[in-house]
Amino acid sequence: MIRSVVFDVGETLLDDTREFGAWADWIGVPRHTFSAVLGAVTAAGRDNAETFQYFRPGFDLALERERREQAGSGEQIDERDLYRDVRPALAELRARGVWLGIAGNQTAKAARLLRDLALPVDGIATSGEWGVAKPDPGFFDRVAGFAPGERSEIVYVGDHRDNDVVAATAAGLRAVLIRRGPWGHLWADDPVVTVRADHIVDSLSELPELIRPSAQVGPSSD
Repeated sequence: MIRSVVFDVGETLLDDTREFGAWADWIGVPRHTFSAVLGAVTAAGRDNAETFQYFRPGFDLALERERREQAGSGEQIDERDLYRDVRPALAELRARGVWLGIAGNQTAKAARLLRDLALPVDGIATSGEWGVAKPDPGFFDRVAGFAPGERSEIVYVGDHRDNDVVAATAAGLRAVLIRRGPWGHLWADDPVVTVRADHIVDSLSELPELIRPSAQVGPSSD
């Protein structure tokens, strides 16, 4: 039985194009160059924060994020950043009696911006608020305490093999990988994902038929 579904944020609910573009502008490199290096870092299975080191060795992400805020060009999240399937899928899942949460590797400010969107979910949290980030097991301990149900009754939906599928299932949760964004497309056919994810989807609109409060889910043959 599935009682809760918890969603990652970047490239699961939000299209990160605008934010990545803002970072490229901030460090003064062409957007296509930034994207190309980000892709190489992603393909190597490394943390995307390492992208900045190629352009500015010793780059302090937290410090630069604060400088962006002070300059009035800090992170923004609004309706245009949501993928088009987000609101309909969340509304349908909630109408079917599933508890819904959002929890990802974002700042405390991002949590406030997400709450301002008034999405049809029951709870929102970020690593910036919790003080622990994926793939640390402590993050998924917080997810398990955040969402109703036993761990086997909680599904985590994300786009990343290691941070989402592997880390969630290692913590005893179920996992769904969405095939979008650089990570989702890169990892969708990875054998680790195909074994460990319950489902691999192209859109959140597929979830209501796959995840029901009374449904048992198992490894997908997608």
